[in-house]
Amino acid sequence: MQYGWLDRSLLAAIRKMAAPVPIRVEIGPRSPESQPSRDALPLVRLKDTRALFALVRNPGINFGELYSRRELEVEGDLVRLLESLYRVPQGAVARMASRWSGWLQSNSLRGSRKNIHHHYDISNDFYKMWLDSQLVYTCAYFPSENASLEEAQRAKLDLVCRKLGLRPGETVVEAGCGWGALALHMAKHYGVRVKAFNISHEQITFARERAQREGLSSQVEFIEDDYRNISGSFDAFMSVGMLEHVGRSHYREFARVIRRVIGERGRGLLHFIGKNRAAPLSAWIRKRIFPGGYTPALREVMAMLEPHNFSVLDVENLRAHYAKTCEHWLDRFERCYDQVVDRFDTTFARMWRLYLAGSAAAFRAGTLQLFQVVFAGRACQSLPWNREHLYQKSGEPGKQNIEQDVEWTPAMS
Repeated sequence: MQYGWLDRSLLAAIRKMAAPVPIRVEIGPRSPESQPSRDALPLVRLKDTRALFALVRNPGINFGELYSRRELEVEGDLVRLLESLYRVPQGAVARMASRWSGWLQSNSLRGSRKNIHHHYDISNDFYKMWLDSQLVYTCAYFPSENASLEEAQRAKLDLVCRKLGLRPGETVVEAGCGWGALALHMAKHYGVRVKAFNISHEQITFARERAQREGLSSQVEFIEDDYRNISGSFDAFMSVGMLEHVGRSHYREFARVIRRVIGERGRGLLHFIGKNRAAPLSAWIRKRIFPGGYTPALREVMAMLEPHNFSVLDVENLRAHYAKTCEHWLDRFERCYDQVVDRFDTTFARMWRLYLAGSAAAFRAGTLQLFQVVFAGRACQSLPWNREHLYQKSGEPGKQNIEQDVEWTPAMS
């Protein structure tokens, strides 16, 4: 295809921004003779020069906007293309747009409710289309590469319980409980009492109904409230997939809540999406998917715990497991894509496809990490002697944990 001077200049600018990735970009409809080889990088096809100019002007925002509106198509493997692009250093324009987006999405008490409502209160039926049967919307743990998503999510629920060393009769507070799967798992398989906080009305309603059906309402209390309002004293603090919604400016406040509820004798676990170094989350993700979101570097979380003299007991990175989790989600989403279009619209469906594909690509490329951090107060008397309890093999997650305690040793004073 013959392009004019402006198109050639804009295409050259795109290739320069994407360097060293040899990105393939074309404008206009595909010609019949255009048949890329199987090994070629996926091709980006733009509707017209206007779309190309928008992509050059702000790729961090407009790639997602154009794709959602069908003004940008990807011919070939979308995840592979995004994985390649994620390896390109972020440009100054994208960094600036990302900062502006963050300033406009406060995680105050009021702002957090608005941000959480945007993502989690779409409808429970939407998430039922492509999540596992328990609606666990966080990184799974695959004991083997061939494990199903359901098996991997149950294994993750059990893994975090073992890491925290839960024992019958203990009390646990969970900040950000999703649809309640972890709180119910802790109560059912580990014999603990749980108070679980969440500000998503749809999720809390679902969790309460499930607890009632399973006869666990006396052990688990689901509270529709902000984490800042958590009070009381607990043996353990659990947060899986919620720290990303706290916002960096509220980390000190978050840490004070943890210190207030577990004191010097309790222990805690943080499971969160993070980065190797401090950087804003994708501006487009924050605009369309996760308003107010921030994925911290590990040192930022350590700095949050340090003022309260918490001892860090264990740090693990499950990045490969989250890449695989996202691949499962994307595969299931593609199978129900037409249903999503019918229920919402094409723009919404393409937006979520891009988000899931981009997430899989980011974990593959190492742009995103998944950290699990276990910590305890300095006077905690429940520290493990070794790591055997983390990777014990069992036929049923948590099945024997109510009857058998893991061997622990008192902390040194």
